[in-house]
Amino acid sequence: MTVLPALVEESPLPAPTPSVLSFASVGLTWPDGTVALDGLDLLVSAGRSGLVGANGSGKSTLLKLAAGVLAPTSGSVSVAGEIGYLPQDLTLDRSRRVDDVLGIGPALRALRALDAGTGGAAELEAVGDQWDVEERAVAELERLGLPAALLDRRLGELSGGEVVRLGLARLLLRRPDVLLLDEPTNNLDAGARSKLYDVLGSWSRTLLVVSHDRQLLERVDRIGDLRDGSVRWYGGGFSSYRAQVEAEQEAAEQAVTTARADVRRQKADRVEAERMVAQRKRQGERNAIKTNMGKAARDYYKNKSEKHAASYRKVHDERLSAARDRLDAAEARLREDRAIRVSLPATEVPRGRVVLTTHDLVIRTGARVELDLRGPDRIAVLGPNGAGKTTLLDTIVGAVPPRSGSVRTHVPTALLPQRLDVLDPDLSVVDNVALRAPEVELNPIRAQLARFLFRGAAAEQPVGTLSGGERFRATLAALLLADPAPQLLLLDEPTNNLDLASYDALVSALTSYRGALLVVSHDQRFLADVGVDRTLEL
Repeated sequence: MTVLPALVEESPLPAPTPSVLSFASVGLTWPDGTVALDGLDLLVSAGRSGLVGANGSGKSTLLKLAAGVLAPTSGSVSVAGEIGYLPQDLTLDRSRRVDDVLGIGPALRALRALDAGTGGAAELEAVGDQWDVEERAVAELERLGLPAALLDRRLGELSGGEVVRLGLARLLLRRPDVLLLDEPTNNLDAGARSKLYDVLGSWSRTLLVVSHDRQLLERVDRIGDLRDGSVRWYGGGFSSYRAQVEAEQEAAEQAVTTARADVRRQKADRVEAERMVAQRKRQGERNAIKTNMGKAARDYYKNKSEKHAASYRKVHDERLSAARDRLDAAEARLREDRAIRVSLPATEVPRGRVVLTTHDLVIRTGARVELDLRGPDRIAVLGPNGAGKTTLLDTIVGAVPPRSGSVRTHVPTALLPQRLDVLDPDLSVVDNVALRAPEVELNPIRAQLARFLFRGAAAEQPVGTLSGGERFRATLAALLLADPAPQLLLLDEPTNNLDLASYDALVSALTSYRGALLVVSHDQRFLADVGVDRTLEL
């Protein structure tokens, strides 16, 4: 390759940042003919990159293509170096030993045999040059908040959060050149998230992480927004990304306002042009009668007038068409409204009213719980994975009996579970809401659903056809618009798997909610956004 000298020796042009991962016109079509990606071009440079986008936009699919789990239907994917990939749903054999999952089992067992004096040539060969394998493995486990004792256990003995961290530890031991992570903080408690933030914040190689976790996204160098089949990059972490998007949206809204005014003006000009053409036509006919003009002359001037009118109309039609094109382009830059602006007066709980009480409550996991709610309290339930947070919520709604003692709710109560399986997938959004509010007319329900961003025909869609973000909003609407309205709302890890738009929709809906909240969440930013008053530690 020929390198051109700099035009000014004292100020050479900076070399472009090399791309570690690249997609060239990548297309992917599923076996049923559905197009997942079409002509995607993507360049990921060295450093830490985040990837965001609406649920269903193709983020996980993009990572699978990069990792080689999927092959593109068209185009090509190239990666410089070795890849380490952690999928969102890590499926492993629960009977496997942890050391084998980490890829160090044979070497570790051989090393221990040699230390015990029972090893031989086969064990020496199994160890090879991995004499420090146990120390390195323990170091990576501890960096992620996992004890060294895990090496001698099986996967079935681990919690979901521990399995996720174990999968990451397996990758860190390999030290891949490119690390691909899909929602790595889902199912992690606060302590585990903090450890993971530290590990990824110090990652010196290339990282591409799909995440909705704002604290994690603050630690990346750039964020790519996957929208409408293409990725746009924004420099900096999440705060910088959000500020840039908001500035773009303000400019887009101004452009839409200007373009709409231009369309109205061009329509008015078009009407005026037609009026002038008709006026000139009538004037010409009167002049022909006054001057007793012959037929040949009348035909000549009529033809000339019609050509001039057609040309005049064409000019105004082109101006109107151009104005409409500018309006379409401006509206395409606007993002869907993410804010749910809904009034929920029926959820209001007066201060001092008893909402929930417990008496010597011990839940199924063995945790003893003392909890009393009064008025519109907002309480976060915290604790490590496996402490019984979800079990507590299930006990409150009566889905799981307590080991001993009792819990009683004194107001209408609703639970938003981690799995959004409370709606009938065969019914429309409006019909699902109507099931929970049988005495309410459909028109008021439709009006309220519009405030949950289900406008017009969108409210008539079967729930089974909705995207993840739409299903979340539909579930939230069905719970909050129920009759009687819930005055105690239980939320179980509500931000897991939420895209950024759905997160904003949830926060804005809970801002309008006037009842008591009991929230299980490891997301400190979310707890602050919804105004949690106090915490219950399990």
